[in-house]
Amino acid sequence: MELSLEKLTELGLEKSAARDLLPPLNQCLKSLPAALAWQRISRQLLCPDHPFQLHRFLFEKVFAEWDRQQGPPPAWTPTQEQVQRSNIARLMRSLQINSYRELHAWSAQHRAAFWERMIQELGICFSREYSAVVDLTAGIASPRWLVGAEFNMVESCFQAPAEAIAVVFQAEDGPLSRWTYKALQQLTNRVAHGLVHAGFRPGDAIAIDLPMTAESVAIYLGIVATGCTAVSIADSFAPHEIETRLRLADAKAVFTQDYILRGGKRLPLYDKVVAAHAPRAIVLAATATTALSLRQGDLQWEDFLGPATDFTAVPRRPDDYLNILFSSGTTGEPKAIPWAQTTPLKCAVDGYLHHDIQAGEIVAWPTNLGWMMGPWLIFASLVNRATIALYYGVPTGRDFGRFVQDAQVNMLGVVPSLVRAWKDSGCMQGLDWSALKAFSSTGECSESDDMLYLMALAGYRPVVEYCGGTEIGGGYISGTLVQPAAPATFSTPALGMDFAILDEAGSPATNGEVFLQPPSIGLSTELLNRDHREVYFAGAPAADSGPLRRHGDQIENLGGGYFRAHGRIDDTMNLSGIKVSSAEIEQVLNGVEGVRETAAIAVSPPAGGLSRLVIYAVLAPGVETQTLQGTLQEAIRQQLNPLFKIHQVVPVEQLPRTASNKVLRRLLRDRYQGKES
Repeated sequence: MELSLEKLTELGLEKSAARDLLPPLNQCLKSLPAALAWQRISRQLLCPDHPFQLHRFLFEKVFAEWDRQQGPPPAWTPTQEQVQRSNIARLMRSLQINSYRELHAWSAQHRAAFWERMIQELGICFSREYSAVVDLTAGIASPRWLVGAEFNMVESCFQAPAEAIAVVFQAEDGPLSRWTYKALQQLTNRVAHGLVHAGFRPGDAIAIDLPMTAESVAIYLGIVATGCTAVSIADSFAPHEIETRLRLADAKAVFTQDYILRGGKRLPLYDKVVAAHAPRAIVLAATATTALSLRQGDLQWEDFLGPATDFTAVPRRPDDYLNILFSSGTTGEPKAIPWAQTTPLKCAVDGYLHHDIQAGEIVAWPTNLGWMMGPWLIFASLVNRATIALYYGVPTGRDFGRFVQDAQVNMLGVVPSLVRAWKDSGCMQGLDWSALKAFSSTGECSESDDMLYLMALAGYRPVVEYCGGTEIGGGYISGTLVQPAAPATFSTPALGMDFAILDEAGSPATNGEVFLQPPSIGLSTELLNRDHREVYFAGAPAADSGPLRRHGDQIENLGGGYFRAHGRIDDTMNLSGIKVSSAEIEQVLNGVEGVRETAAIAVSPPAGGLSRLVIYAVLAPGVETQTLQGTLQEAIRQQLNPLFKIHQVVPVEQLPRTASNKVLRRLLRDRYQGKES
């Protein structure tokens, strides 16, 4: 059935534009198979300024009869030229491997050879070479990597030319600024000298409670350069959360700032650190005109810095701590997860292979050092000789989009709720994001419509879905730039890793709990405040290769090499005797008009009985909550299961989230059941 002029104007096109677009659109639809038709339409006929409802309609129309057994339809397919320019293709040529599937199989079956090859590809610097890539004497759950080596990962962060740009950054309402690798290294070295002069020794834990700025990157690298251990604390945490993390890490000092300028507001930071009974603080000023009033013993930034701009990084053993990060615990203490000296290799390799970060490219990811993506961004960018792009304001508005445009960002990382906010407000329309090569999405489950919208914003660039965790140092499942990208899906286990999807009986399943197959550089081997084996291995099934490692995600194999995430397995509900994940329900409800986002929880009735489905919903202005429950119920009936009955819809202004943007469903359950203190 041919498109009509009326249909195109109904979808938001001006008549003259619709008249020009109609003939080539109909010609594509009539003469080309679906995948080729969409490639031509998305690359040659559609543009970012066209209404998104037109993009969505054409995508659905082109693939209306797509055979889903071969996987979901791709919104982006790489050209042969794009494939050949990629880091993955370069690696395949050097290994004489002919297909991506062969490459992944080789990397999973020959773990030591894979990691040794990647160490060579990235040019990692060693003070003392390793005698073996891995020692599995204690079993695959307790590997020893790079046996006998000594090195400091900071040295591998400064191999780009001295005058290459290391960081491009911009404060709210400020100019675009740039630091060279030389400038960043000099400040890193001054931080290191300041720490040594203050009496800190290798192994001491030094906390960072700062926004993600050029200075905080230098502070982080300076801590690592001295052989001390960085302790990552999100700048959004309340005093008691800061205090818990300082205590768990036994921090000897903390870098912080007087306040944060964000969204036109001054948000106190130093006061929260003081209220957390923090040890000695080194305090930066938000502006040059700020007069600091400090506790006795605390230091101003300029008084702390050492004058010398050269420093020899302190060599460390592979299993020495480099960073202590924390899981996004919703009740009780968070897990304290130490990163070893080898963990940044996982960050850098995932950046090199799955995100195709190349020398000189510009990488932006709105994040902070309290979330693993902060340290990930540093190592994935600098070890690969790329540029870190940092915007100091909120990323939800057009000013951030203008920063992406002006900084000429090549790889942009997002969380799905951020994309949803852009789509709801339309704030990014009309910007030129043509410098982008790819997006990446992590932190929560993506939705197809949101990711199609994101692709369309940049004239169709792929979204690399990326899922992992702090205790992995990166991802276990991802996408690549050499495979087609279907919105909100993964296309491969991470290179150098593999996993199994199992049902409750421990049998292979197409939709179930994911278990990782160790070993891999990046996988944690200890926790500071938990029994590591109990958390990750106790009660887990085994494979032929040895014990599997529990991770806790629910993953569905869609066929054709594609996967979809359905959130945490402990967010799975039993409704009317049927198991369904919170993410599956939310994906349906978030597509309802007038609903910005939802969180689905199951609560037990006070007198016992079947779980009740409760929906927390963030609504668009003017939406009537009285009629909303029926609308949401109908969406569930049509798209999921008529047996899933909504007990109550609770409208809220926003959903509670962790520092890494994950929705705190457990907190909502406690709140609903009256357990919130």
